[in-house]
Amino acid sequence: MAHIQAGKQPVTQITMIESEPDKQAEALSVMTERARFMALQPGFISISLHRSLDGRRIVNYVQWQNRDLLRSAHQSPEFRRQWGRFDELTEEIDPHLYEVSEVLEGGR
Repeated sequence: MAHIQAGKQPVTQITMIESEPDKQAEALSVMTERARFMALQPGFISISLHRSLDGRRIVNYVQWQNRDLLRSAHQSPEFRRQWGRFDELTEEIDPHLYEVSEVLEGGR
């Protein structure tokens, strides 16, 4: 489960992925396979995949124990080898690392 809190926290990577509406479902399927692989890697905390209602975007919200373990998972030969087709399904992939600066919760 995602841990969203300010202060001491895991590393968060948010990736925006652009695709054509007719390719979003297949791209999301590949992302789900990748997420299952990543869930088995050291340092994994959570991955949440979001799809836009217009069919043009997927947002991948990843939390890892630290930056080095996340980098190792992304550089794994198996990760690189298995999902080469993903580039054919997407137009742009834009990953960035973030830290939580503020959290507001309702109902409290």
